[in-house]
Amino acid sequence: MRILITGGAGFIGTALCRYLLKNSNAMLIVLDKLTYASNLQAIEEFSSHPRYAFIQADICDAAAVEQAFQAQTPTALVHLAAESHVDRSITNASAFIETNVKGTMILLEASRRYLSSLSREAAEAFRFLHVSTDEVFGDLGRNSSDTFRETSPYRPSSPYAASKAASDHLVRAWCRTHRFPAIVSNCSNNYGPEQFPEKLIPLICRHAMNGWPLPVYGDGSQVRDWLHVQDHARALWCLLVAGEPGATYAIGARNECRNLDLVRKICREFDHLLPAGAPHEKLITFVPDRPGHDERYAIDPAKITTEIGWRAEIPFEEGLAETVRWYFQNPDWQQMPAQASEHSSTSERVPA
Repeated sequence: MRILITGGAGFIGTALCRYLLKNSNAMLIVLDKLTYASNLQAIEEFSSHPRYAFIQADICDAAAVEQAFQAQTPTALVHLAAESHVDRSITNASAFIETNVKGTMILLEASRRYLSSLSREAAEAFRFLHVSTDEVFGDLGRNSSDTFRETSPYRPSSPYAASKAASDHLVRAWCRTHRFPAIVSNCSNNYGPEQFPEKLIPLICRHAMNGWPLPVYGDGSQVRDWLHVQDHARALWCLLVAGEPGATYAIGARNECRNLDLVRKICREFDHLLPAGAPHEKLITFVPDRPGHDERYAIDPAKITTEIGWRAEIPFEEGLAETVRWYFQNPDWQQMPAQASEHSSTSERVPA
């Protein structure tokens, strides 16, 4: 296989590259714009590998995308490129519409033209894996026991979620209208090492190790379903190999946790790592809630488990503890401006 990975320099993208270089014989071609959240260290790490190539380009640049298809002749595409930070989408939605909606359309059309140039056998073997989020389904509600499934209705709450919902609809429209060989996946919150520090877990770790206030939105009762990025990478590979074109798969690990409880778990880890600062829970600071903040997400991964045989393998408590230790051991990871700086972004002061 020759896999073109858009957004392959991001958090999930680099985890996928690392997994595929270790567990497959696939040639990887990463196409990434290199935005603020890109993992340049990973690109350097992979650059000497004979099965890795990198193209710096924007998926909204139709000519660059076309050139990548013609020069690299991929047998599959994993579409991970996206603007993904909810707070940033609330402040300025335009970049999210541009990348997540327009960029997806450009990839679909470039892929369709490319398929028309292939033999029938090669075209039928091609796969377009569109990686999306459970946030497109909206809010399950604090008192609900329901879960998101592949058939759940779309009710996006944030501009980010709305832009991803639009991209999902585009992919399905191309499947129906053009019989395009795409697969859609909707995953729950990812966590693990090397995540950009505007996201909740690395942000709380960064603040805890510096003795800064640990910001928690509202009363911290919002529930998220956590999936280790390594488990997600393995799921994406399973879908590339065995997923059904035109189908949707929900990917989750059944690890529901309130935001406040998650922060407390991280605090307990830091009580062991930095006992002089214990108890770190004293640093918890409640801040005004995010506009339109969804109360609960939860995924039922029964379909991908039953049909593909994938299931999450990393226990949440173990994965979280290892993740916290990694950030503790890598304090300079993708450093953002100091918390006390007047130029600190909103995402440095409040969790994603």
